[in-house]
Amino acid sequence: MAEPIPPNAPVLVIGLGRFGAAVAGQLDRLGREVLAIDVDPTLVQKWSDRVTHTAQLDARNMDALMQIGAKEFKIAVVAVGTSLEASVLITANLSDLKVPQIWAKAMSSTHGRILKRIGANHVIYPEAEAGERAAHLLNGRLLDFIAFDDQFVLAKMYPPKPIRGLTLREAEIRSKYQVSVMGVKSPGNEFREATPDMRISNLDLIIVAGTGERIERFSALR
Repeated sequence: MAEPIPPNAPVLVIGLGRFGAAVAGQLDRLGREVLAIDVDPTLVQKWSDRVTHTAQLDARNMDALMQIGAKEFKIAVVAVGTSLEASVLITANLSDLKVPQIWAKAMSSTHGRILKRIGANHVIYPEAEAGERAAHLLNGRLLDFIAFDDQFVLAKMYPPKPIRGLTLREAEIRSKYQVSVMGVKSPGNEFREATPDMRISNLDLIIVAGTGERIERFSALR
């Protein structure tokens, strides 16, 4: 049985394009130790004072990865997405080094399947996920949208008219609309866990869970 990975384990981020830089920067802000590498010296220099460690090297080269101690990392992120060949070679190298947890960016479902077959534990589709999120937000009814899979979505929205002025118990949201209100934010307050006795006003924000289709129908109620 594999040993659990510590929640503060250092992270190797390969590729400092927009996606990789965003991952490395956020990890640094969360207090994680990061080694960010890229073949482009300009990007490495740009991020040298923003994350814990940076290095310029070509991660397609196994010897280069060995020299920076890549096999000592428990978590690696392959953020190289524009070159399928580079992405595959780097992921294969990390798999050969037996890095326990490999996250890899994919540009297509075919690319993603290849990455999984050669050792990626998690495949990320940032462009596809951003496009799906944008499509749900374009109608103006949803303020934020996170899809965990096709059958579970979290959305932030203003409450539809039929539930305004009612408590969540009175609104019978789950039985009528097959979605659940998980959190409520009143003006000037933080989000709070939803309870049956909370009364919903037209100024509140709510977090709703359910399938994407049901949440869209719920948000469209007038």
